[in-house]
Amino acid sequence: MRNFDQFSITDAVRERVAGATDPRIRQISDALVRHLHDFIREVRPTQAEWEQGIAFLTATGHMCSGTRQEFILLSDTLGVSMLVDAINHDHQGKVTESTVLGPFYVEGPPEAPCGTDISGDLAGQPMFASGTVTTPDGTPLANAIVDVWHSDEDGYYDVQHTGEEAGLVARARFRTDAQGRFHFWSIKPAAYPIPHDGPVGKMLEAQGRHPWRPAHVHFMIEAPGFEKLVTHVFVGGDPYLDSDAVFGVKDSLIREFEVSGPGTAPDGRVLDRDWCALHYDFQLNPLSEAASKAA
Repeated sequence: MRNFDQFSITDAVRERVAGATDPRIRQISDALVRHLHDFIREVRPTQAEWEQGIAFLTATGHMCSGTRQEFILLSDTLGVSMLVDAINHDHQGKVTESTVLGPFYVEGPPEAPCGTDISGDLAGQPMFASGTVTTPDGTPLANAIVDVWHSDEDGYYDVQHTGEEAGLVARARFRTDAQGRFHFWSIKPAAYPIPHDGPVGKMLEAQGRHPWRPAHVHFMIEAPGFEKLVTHVFVGGDPYLDSDAVFGVKDSLIREFEVSGPGTAPDGRVLDRDWCALHYDFQLNPLSEAASKAA
């Protein structure tokens, strides 16, 4: 086959990829070709625009490092990450809703006993965070793994710091007690812009968008026999709740970080200044029988 025009080339490429022996690869490849070719026919890029697109993807790859994933940022800001999440976690409100992982998770965070202050030397308003991990019917899940991480009061994550400020802080791994409870101390996080000094930032500017995310605390929770939960808890009243750059906000994940004056906190700690409290009860979704056997 040869002499393809702007319409016949699509069928030719689809015929080639139909030879894939893996049916899932064949399905994905065929859909990719169909939709990509339709996109190109719709926008009709000039040769220069096509080259700009290639340069954009190349620059996105060059921006990736051990502490930054520009392609995740691209997926997040185009709503693809949340679309994939919605397809895979459509639980109709029966369990805690999920949201995007984000680019700042660190594998194997330091484990700490409940009650630990994970803020290190960070300045900011003290935050007492607590919660429970249960089944959908409220049965406590003991020894569940609870990974947490969040920004500092200036909106930066630990992995974004260099020099004397470097080190893992405002991040840790806890385990729930026999009643499914956990708690820790840190500082209240702040709203922050996603990294926008690279190609994704230029894309947002060209689209007339801001790069800001509302303040939140990340949670990743695991327990045997249940789906891993990746979610945030957002600070109520944040000005960016309705314009999150990565489309991650859900009403069920918003909480007031209630402020208290100097005094004694729930765990007995005495504070001489204002502090805030976050409490959230998480319900995990049971794995299907098939998924449980595969896990």
